[in-house]
Amino acid sequence: MLGMKEVRPSPGPDAARAYRLGMIAGGIVGLVIVGALYLAGFLTPLSLGYVVVALFPIYLIVVAVVLSVWLGYDKDVTSLRPVYRTKQ
Repeated sequence: MLGMKEVRPSPGPDAARAYRLGMIAGGIVGLVIVGALYLAGFLTPLSLGYVVVALFPIYLIVVAVVLSVWLGYDKDVTSLRPVYRTKQ
């Protein structure tokens, strides 16, 4: 259907709560997995520090991106509006 604009409602308060819960659950799951790998002997203390400081924040960004797309927070080119500044 060419020329028809897709109408997408903006996410509501339920999506905001789901996003928050998903981020908390994703963080807990990630920390549990890192802790289990350390306790199982797959991570040394040095590698544990590297995972927590360098890789865990990247994991949280990936979780945030997946949740935002899934819950409808993603925007595309059709969401952009020109910005004008008034001259004084």
